Amino acid sequence: MRFSGARYALVIINLVCVSLCLSPGDAFAQKQLVLLKKQKIILQLEYGDDIAYKLKGSDDIVRSYVNNIYDTAVVAHKTIVPFHKIDRLYFKNGSFMNVVGTLLVVGGVGYFAIDQLNEIVVQGEKASLNDNVTTASIAMVAAGLPMMLIKKKSQRMKRGYRLLAVDRDSPFYRQELKKISE
Repeated sequence: MRFSGARYALVIINLVCVSLCLSPGDAFAQKQLVLLKKQKIILQLEYGDDIAYKLKGSDDIVRSYVNNIYDTAVVAHKTIVPFHKIDRLYFKNGSFMNVVGTLLVVGGVGYFAIDQLNEIVVQGEKASLNDNVTTASIAMVAAGLPMMLIKKKSQRMKRGYRLLAVDRDSPFYRQELKKISE
């Protein structure tokens, strides 16, 4: 049986499609680069994510993107960077303290605003400052503002922290949905 050029191409395309359909896990599996503190995930990076790092013995911060992830190294653009050469990773990291600080600021401003609304609308009086409400509001805002604004911007690769390349089978692998607007 002889195949013509078009028929031969159609057979090859069908074989490729069937092989991709029979192995969906292997075709779509991607590694992730994970920064761990003991057993807790601090940072998770995938292919195409931005990465900023400083190498040991250097003062320069390198900003790039994750091009590929190996078991012991990451490819940032065209540079292979071994995990053991990375001294510090730079990333935005919010914590529970930032959330508490935001709640304190919103609560302090809201408490003051509700008191003023109560004075003007409900009681029908002119706006006045109640000493107890003002003191509590200022204390909440003063305590919450630094907590809200101070954020950790980097993490030094010291004892207890480690970079790990994980596959889909790893318990550290996180499958998160990307936002459509990104």
